Amino acid sequence: MIETHSAAYRRASFALALGSFLVFCNLYLFQPMLPVMTEAFSASATRVNWLLAAGTLALAITLVPWAVSSEMIGRRKVMLLSLFLLPVVGGLMLFAESLLMLSLARALMGASLAGFAAVAVAYMAEEFSPKALSLAVGGYISANSLGGIAGRLFGGFASEAWGWQGAVAGMAVISLVGAVLVARLLPAQQHFTPQRGQLRHHTKHVIRHLKQPVLWVPMLIGGINFALFVNLYTVMGFRLVAPPYHLPVSWASMIFLCYLSGTLTAKLSGSWSLRFKPLNGMVLGTTISVLGMWVAAIDSVSAMLSGLLLISSGAFFTHSLAYAWVSQKAKSAKATATALYLVHYYVGGSFGGFYLITCWQHWGWYGVLAGGSVLYLVLYALCWKLGSLSTISETSVSAASSSSSSG
Repeated sequence: MIETHSAAYRRASFALALGSFLVFCNLYLFQPMLPVMTEAFSASATRVNWLLAAGTLALAITLVPWAVSSEMIGRRKVMLLSLFLLPVVGGLMLFAESLLMLSLARALMGASLAGFAAVAVAYMAEEFSPKALSLAVGGYISANSLGGIAGRLFGGFASEAWGWQGAVAGMAVISLVGAVLVARLLPAQQHFTPQRGQLRHHTKHVIRHLKQPVLWVPMLIGGINFALFVNLYTVMGFRLVAPPYHLPVSWASMIFLCYLSGTLTAKLSGSWSLRFKPLNGMVLGTTISVLGMWVAAIDSVSAMLSGLLLISSGAFFTHSLAYAWVSQKAKSAKATATALYLVHYYVGGSFGGFYLITCWQHWGWYGVLAGGSVLYLVLYALCWKLGSLSTISETSVSAASSSSSSG
């Protein structure tokens, strides 16, 4: 097993973090450009949201097929194939001449990204020691946030300088260089045996995971948490380019620097899980995030930025703990389990955008507050449910242990 502080750990954790960085750069490249795309294609905010939603939804739909494929051909092959598809699809996007064509190309990009996202944590769970896994997952998710920041900033500034086509071309070049580096650094698998020709077997694993509330409840937590987090940022982008602020897209994209607080808390989540209960951390993260949404209601740029810092801190903390929970609680087919978590995560992000953007278009930020508060209440209810399930599970294990000892 790969242990912390070893050369193999440094190589593997860096390669996985770099791959994660590239995935999220590509996934969120268009998010800061959505207000501009409404003018470019003479479309409503809800329609251009497909440029973000198509990618995340396609990613969600294809996660499980990629995960099942990795059970048969190996995690590393799937991750590298996924990364090398990014520059290819990026090149195809340059030929899109309508919003529909560009949205379809973005869906293809999402499907390409899914390969890496579906199996990276499963690779870590199989190749890393338990202690190294907790730390590596935190670092991996920190790279998610850094990639999200970089992709959005690049999209905002590059599109203003060279148009959206220039932003796409630049990201394709960056993706190609990064994919080559990951291929050179990522160690070969040592603790995985491919299982070929067992599609029905893997389908049974999907059904088995979904029948375990201790797994699908944190999956729902991840989905709703992401629906709030990513789309509160989207709505804030529309808010800042509209009156009375009238910020250019490049300046409005700077709000994504607030992701850095999430980078820090994602990393801290690994240390938290070693000392405290992960569920308590999910409740804490949700509380910090909802506080941020209400702080952002204050009509000043400084308050909005402070609110976004809190939203990022809480959301990434919750996400890291819920993601690691699913990976650790799944007793078999870990890649399928983590892929199912991400299905919920990205489906939440896709449909959450239409929900919050509709609240914004009809009732402004106070509509977003009302709609967001409903989802946060659902999050608290799910955390309470997971706590009940965890207590029941621990009681059952304790009873089984006592019975075994007495026998």
